[in-house]
Amino acid sequence: MAKAPRVGEQAPDFELQGTDGPFKLSDHRGERVVLLFYPGDNTMVCTRQFCSYRDRAEDFASLGATVVGISSQGLSSHESFKAKHGLNVPLLADVDRSVARAYSAVTPGIGTTARSVIVIDEHGIVRHRHDHRLGLDYQTVDELKAALQTL
Repeated sequence: MAKAPRVGEQAPDFELQGTDGPFKLSDHRGERVVLLFYPGDNTMVCTRQFCSYRDRAEDFASLGATVVGISSQGLSSHESFKAKHGLNVPLLADVDRSVARAYSAVTPGIGTTARSVIVIDEHGIVRHRHDHRLGLDYQTVDELKAALQTL
């Protein structure tokens, strides 16, 4: 069964605290938004993922989209993770996993945040979704760029 929201459906609105201040999805209408759901700060794959975006900062900046990371750690954990690795993506604290559940970005049976990428267009419609089966890989800058070019 397809995870909700599906491509072509309205993205559920939400507001979370983040390392760059509060983030409310509906405040970003008129922009393309990429939601990067990830399991946890300072874990091996998540660190590689976000450091790869940092290492290609110029390419990452050229995506022409607002990009945020979302996981269940608190704001202090996110701030420490971001500072430790010099990350360039704002990280949002979804402590109760309500946003991850609204986007079906949770691991079945375990309930942890799953690695998923959701691309939302300027009108708030989901245009791309990639759910990682085991969470052991992630979408590269080039893959994100390719997904955004289809909008």
